[in-house]
Amino acid sequence: MLTQLRNIVQSVAASADLHQALQTLVQQTCVAMHTECCSVYLANPEQASFDLMATQGLDPAAQVSLSFGEGLVGLVGERAEPINLAHAREHPAFKPFPATGEDAFQSFLGTPIIYRKTVLGVLVVQQHQPRQFDESEESFLVTLAAQLAVVFAHADAQGGWLNASQSPVLLEGVPASPGVGIANAWCDDSQPRLEDIAPACCLHVQKELDRLDAALDDASVEFRRLRKRFDKELQKEALAIFDLFVHLLNDPMLREDMTLRIQQGDEAAWAVRQTVETFSSRFAAMDDPYLKARAADVKELGQRLLYFLSEASSNHQPISSPIVLLARELTAGMLASIPRALLAGVVAEEGAANSHAAILARALGIPAVMGVSFSAPRLHNKSVILDGHKGLLMIEPAAPLLKEYQQLVQAEVSLQSTLDTALASPGQSQDGTRIQIHLNAGLSADSSIAINQGVDGVGLFRTEVPFLMQRRFPSEDEQVKQYRAILASYPDKPVVMRTLDIGGDKPLPYLSVDEDNPFLGWRGIRFTLDHPDIFLIQVRAMLRASLGLDNLKLLLPMISGVNELLEAKALIARAFEEVRHEAKLAGEILAKPLLGIMVEVPSVLYQLDGIAQEVDFLSVGTNDLTQYLLAVDRNNARVANIFDALHPSVLHALSLIATTSDRHQLPVSVCGELAGDPVGAALLVGLGYRQLSMNTRNVAKIKYLLSRLSLPRLQKQTKQMLSLSEPGQVRTQMEGFLAEQGLDALVQIGRMR
Repeated sequence: MLTQLRNIVQSVAASADLHQALQTLVQQTCVAMHTECCSVYLANPEQASFDLMATQGLDPAAQVSLSFGEGLVGLVGERAEPINLAHAREHPAFKPFPATGEDAFQSFLGTPIIYRKTVLGVLVVQQHQPRQFDESEESFLVTLAAQLAVVFAHADAQGGWLNASQSPVLLEGVPASPGVGIANAWCDDSQPRLEDIAPACCLHVQKELDRLDAALDDASVEFRRLRKRFDKELQKEALAIFDLFVHLLNDPMLREDMTLRIQQGDEAAWAVRQTVETFSSRFAAMDDPYLKARAADVKELGQRLLYFLSEASSNHQPISSPIVLLARELTAGMLASIPRALLAGVVAEEGAANSHAAILARALGIPAVMGVSFSAPRLHNKSVILDGHKGLLMIEPAAPLLKEYQQLVQAEVSLQSTLDTALASPGQSQDGTRIQIHLNAGLSADSSIAINQGVDGVGLFRTEVPFLMQRRFPSEDEQVKQYRAILASYPDKPVVMRTLDIGGDKPLPYLSVDEDNPFLGWRGIRFTLDHPDIFLIQVRAMLRASLGLDNLKLLLPMISGVNELLEAKALIARAFEEVRHEAKLAGEILAKPLLGIMVEVPSVLYQLDGIAQEVDFLSVGTNDLTQYLLAVDRNNARVANIFDALHPSVLHALSLIATTSDRHQLPVSVCGELAGDPVGAALLVGLGYRQLSMNTRNVAKIKYLLSRLSLPRLQKQTKQMLSLSEPGQVRTQMEGFLAEQGLDALVQIGRMR
């Protein structure tokens, strides 16, 4: 039976069009189940019906369409469960269609084809003999339908045969840069692909080494040229992205790996592929969105090296009108190669919202969506709408939808000028309550904005990158240099540096750890407490870097109990005394930094009173807190729809944290993604939070939002939200509340699909 299942699914998936796929399905299912009739009905959402699309046993010329809930087929779809009947015509829901010849069949077994809670269709088998299909037959059909659902959904995502009769095709991805782009699709397939490079040996090692050196130099020159190209368009921090690429190109570890492989006999391109895939896979396996996105940056470097190794020349066709660029992977070079006035938006099959190409798109104000599965030949030159707010790409949209999005574009232009003004203003509510707005950062180049634009400091600086990019633990002096640069960028403003959050899903290349469940394993403070030498070196480096600046705040990740906190505090006190003594000998004075913990492990919620006696501040990581409270891996596509930071359980946890912190007069901030969401930020302020930390792109939007909200009204609304039982209710009612406050544009952008 397993072989038959596999053969049917593979035959359907290999079909060239909808008719062939469904005809293959019904024919092979009849053979496999030894039945006399098999039919497949597909859901038509526009008509709210199930339409007979293919049959083996009924009259194929018959036109059958059943409204949702109508007939036995409609009942299967409505219940979303199988129906197995020995005497189908006696069932009250049975609806005869004499033209099909269905009257000859007595037995009926129908099962829904469901993908992510959506009924895509109904698969039916029938027999003349009145009998109930046995358990093994029902199991076979249910299993077949489940596997077909994945095939159908994949075809739908590809804009392939499943959508042949539907318009517009709607493709979903990850929003990477806000905004709306309306233009024709233009597919770029000129970039070299790492996976196309096959193993190859070289005959002349020195020649290959010379080719590699030349490619590295050419790539470095190109990134410097791109930096100059955008010099007048971007702020200094966004321009630093290109400096980072140059830095990585000169990274000794990358160069040594590629050089060693060539010396061992590999051809240069093959050496590049192996090295780049090794480095990028380390980042790709991580859960942290920022660190995961570094995989795309490393791959971009590799692809540029392949470009120069192949001595390829650009074969771009001239572009004379605005386009939405569709590419396998978005790169800085692509963004630079097309005039800004002609680039309405960008869509990439691969990549993440935190990749540097996505960051650059945001800095340039270009709408972008990542992770969209599409078929380039089918989409090239077709009219599309790109929704960078929701991560949607609509192919050949109908006139009413097109008009709606054109109005949205006009509203965005008007809103953006207002947001630009809000950026330089202090964060505060309409009635003057001060809300501190901080930044989440990982590298100086990735998510910081100029100090004079009104941010109050850095609420979360990730320190993992130097540890992940080397073959060994970075030395204390190496860490001091990097930390000093960050602290010096924000004089007189706090910079919260999180100690090493490594292990589990972020394994070090030189300290591999194999765990069945890394999210519940050896990570964060658990790792560093087991390696006090590493922890002491990092804390010493942070303290030394803060000398004379006095703006360092230490943050401990993954704390699950008071015992871990006390153990970490003892080590920090030891490091402080060591550095203080050294500073005193050099005539300097070391200020003691404030100490806080990340509230992200649910066990901490029940120990807040004890923890409050031991720390100076709290920082809530809503991403992990939500993940652990709901037992949902948000990177798992099968359950990602359950992940919702507006879940009542999460809101009550956030309320408990805010109330406890207020009782102890303990400062508390939120550094998770919820702080950068308009609905989330409003709720957090209503709950009592006065410090929000977020990515650069959300700063102006949240400042504008807060300036239009009255704190008393917001607190009253938030109290009502705590009485709700469903996340959807929370978002809907909060969006309605924001619209009532005159924030229709922000709400409209968030709702638009």
